[in-house]
Amino acid sequence: MRILIAILAIIGVMGLASCAKKTKTVRKYYGPEVTQVVISKQHRKMYLLHHQEVLKSFDVDLGFAPEGPKQFQGDGKTPEGRYHINRRNLRSAFHLSLGISYPNVQDIAFAKAQGRKPGGDIFIHGARRKQDPEGPDWTAGCISVSNQEIEEIWLMVRDGTTVDILP
Repeated sequence: MRILIAILAIIGVMGLASCAKKTKTVRKYYGPEVTQVVISKQHRKMYLLHHQEVLKSFDVDLGFAPEGPKQFQGDGKTPEGRYHINRRNLRSAFHLSLGISYPNVQDIAFAKAQGRKPGGDIFIHGARRKQDPEGPDWTAGCISVSNQEIEEIWLMVRDGTTVDILP
């Protein structure tokens, strides 16, 4: 009887494991190192560079208030300036996401001098979800690309890569 119970328990665990949400898998990238990410807010473009050579470019959506630099929490603006990729989220609500090191020391000091908070959680991430606003420039300050594109960017861009966000 104990053997039968043990076998049924193993089968039950295996059945539950097969129902679990599968984690995203990513391929490998073997091309030239991405040494810099440049985002032009004016042109709604992101460029992945290997030194001076553009390896790839992508159309992007920005924060819902795209003009000017992000200054405060909730302002809907995408930051401007030099940052770095400082984290990854494989389980992002937006398919995959790469964290940008906003706010930096200057961003924090400016917001504090105004008696405000600078905000944070700025990412390069995948496409909008069903509940997100329609139209261009819909994020809370992030940079959005398609889900297929964020998979490619995720592979190509390493943690620590410089991100320059231009007006």
